[in-house]
Amino acid sequence: MSKLIASAAIRGAHVLAKQAEEMLEKAIAEKGRDYAFEFPDTAYYLPMIYAMTGFAVKTVGDMKAALGFVKELLHPEPDEKLWKPYLGEALDSGMATLFAEEIIFALKYINGLEPCTDPETGYVYNGFISDTIQRNLGVQLVDGTMPGFAAIIGAAPDDETAVKIVRGLQEKNILTFLSGQSNGDSVTKQLLRQKVELGWDTRIVPLGPDTEHTLYALDWAIRASLIFGGKKAGDFKEHLKYQKDRVFAFAIALGPMDDIKWATGAGAINMGFPAVCDTDVPVIHPTGVCTYEEVEKELDHSKIVQRAIEIRGLKITVEKPPIPVAYGPAFEGERIRKEDTFIEFGGQRTPCFEWVRMTEMDAIEDGKVIIKGDRWQERYEAGGQMPLGILIEVAGRKMQKDFESVIERKIHSNINEAQGIWHMGQRDINWVRISNNAKKDGFTLEHLGIVNIAMTHNRFRSIVDKVQVTLFTDEQDVKKMLEEARAAYKERDSRLGSLTDEAVDLFYSCLLCQSFAPSHVCVITPERLGLCGAYNWLDGKAAYEIDPTGGNQPIQKGVCLDPKLGRYSGADEYLKNATGGAVETLNLYTIMDNPMTSCGCFECIVAIIPEANGVMIVNRGFPGMTPSGMKFSTLAGSVGGGAQTPGFMGIGVNFITSRKFLFGDGGLSRIVWMPKALKERVKEAFDKLAEEQGVPGLLDKIGDETICEEPDKLVEFLTQVEHPALSMDPML
Repeated sequence: MSKLIASAAIRGAHVLAKQAEEMLEKAIAEKGRDYAFEFPDTAYYLPMIYAMTGFAVKTVGDMKAALGFVKELLHPEPDEKLWKPYLGEALDSGMATLFAEEIIFALKYINGLEPCTDPETGYVYNGFISDTIQRNLGVQLVDGTMPGFAAIIGAAPDDETAVKIVRGLQEKNILTFLSGQSNGDSVTKQLLRQKVELGWDTRIVPLGPDTEHTLYALDWAIRASLIFGGKKAGDFKEHLKYQKDRVFAFAIALGPMDDIKWATGAGAINMGFPAVCDTDVPVIHPTGVCTYEEVEKELDHSKIVQRAIEIRGLKITVEKPPIPVAYGPAFEGERIRKEDTFIEFGGQRTPCFEWVRMTEMDAIEDGKVIIKGDRWQERYEAGGQMPLGILIEVAGRKMQKDFESVIERKIHSNINEAQGIWHMGQRDINWVRISNNAKKDGFTLEHLGIVNIAMTHNRFRSIVDKVQVTLFTDEQDVKKMLEEARAAYKERDSRLGSLTDEAVDLFYSCLLCQSFAPSHVCVITPERLGLCGAYNWLDGKAAYEIDPTGGNQPIQKGVCLDPKLGRYSGADEYLKNATGGAVETLNLYTIMDNPMTSCGCFECIVAIIPEANGVMIVNRGFPGMTPSGMKFSTLAGSVGGGAQTPGFMGIGVNFITSRKFLFGDGGLSRIVWMPKALKERVKEAFDKLAEEQGVPGLLDKIGDETICEEPDKLVEFLTQVEHPALSMDPML
């Protein structure tokens, strides 16, 4: 290892350790040792220290104890004449750096200095990344949509190069974190000057202006092994191995390197994350630590992204349709404001719909886009507003009527992933905008058809052989076709609504999350969707037809061993094999006896409230306290990682209004508390099911945060409204 780099890393660690100690002594004097602290919305205290040591930092006094770990890892600053570089000392200093940085930022949060605002631009940096955001992105992390993440540190030589590097990462669907400066500039400022939209929606997330802010990205990484991997706090070997093998991260360091950058980089190398630099620095090869061990000179900025991807070994499969704008999931969250809009369709401003219809092979011409409407070119070129009907006709030897809705739901992604094109809603409440920039780049109405043809083929290649798109632009034609589409929607809903677990012979598994949680398997049935909310039974069926060896596999139900609890012999047998024996049996309709395992990206948590003889449901993103005495983030820490936890279970939102929800425990009548926003979200379907189950008006008898957050007050409320759970058989 280079003596220059090792020496710099050790020096940088000493600087940060001293800074942490000075800040800590001041905080103890001002706040006292018992002053409590937690990063916003996390169950993992100071995550790096917690994962590596098992020590939960809850107070300023705990930070003093944690600083002891920093000092234990530090080695004497090198004597340039006598000291010979040793890899272990540099790596120890790297981990000491991450611990010290974590303490520094905790103290800055206490003093109101984080998240910070850039004084020059007024931009508010993200700061610490919450557990909720990590779980929100869980599906994209495990299904390959987001193949990895990059940390860019410093500043590019010029604004245009900065945009080019970041766009290169976006087009490859890589989440990008920004931190640090070089020569007084930063990639964040460079992108802001070029009016590039930043934030989680576009997957470009500025963490802070200093190199040390890279720590937030590493905290994000280490929590993957806690949240999804089920690794225990303190088992540092397992955590580091998980990072190297399963968390595909890398760094791009732009501009001159200094001691702090090398010290932080040494910490990242501990975790198996390589870096590519654009300055002339010695190459290091920490063999056995970093699989793709490399920090190398790379002066050609046009190749720096590809080189970093190659070093980390990412598998990138980007399917780009032949359109004149950039394309990829990173653009899906892009917003197009009214003043940036060239033309829009629907959104209750004009008649609009989108409809996928199965047809015969000889009835359509593959790849053809038809635009029906008099003088549509003139109206499109004038901009403003315009009616639009999108009819996608598909044919295929393996195509089934049930797959229409699966393909139709992907229209949102098909359109939205084009840079400068915005889409929301579905069916007859859709809304599409084309930006001025996209129009300037040559995007036309016909490209809406081209995008849907190309991506329908790409996403459903095994079941779709031919795709044709017809775009209707005259208002009368749109309204006429809309009536046909609505009749089709109604017939489809009726058909799908009749699907029950008893009516099918196959369930489907979802194994996507096993890349993060090896002992977790979702069992998806017609009446129970995946806990992430993104995959239902039809999705699993279609995915298996598309890729018979992929993450969704058929499960023969076998014999029904317990119809009340939902236990099937075929599901038990499948789970034993798929989890390597970690899970031997599953009951689909109960929370109390061998419930479904969870990975970590569930939409909601169901948890028993013994005092109320019922359960509460709390949704991801709800920040408040619950009657269990825990917030969502804390609850989630005990539910994920592939473990079966009786009394606690992760679910998808739509499972709440399934007839099989807690069927073995008493159904809807067991729900005693939900956040108000969640109650409003499920109200229509909930009221209908409650009426069916003989408990009309039940939703009004369920507590929420506006009524109570403590179990004793919840019981008082339930008694007052005569909630049925209080008179049911005991859950325990």
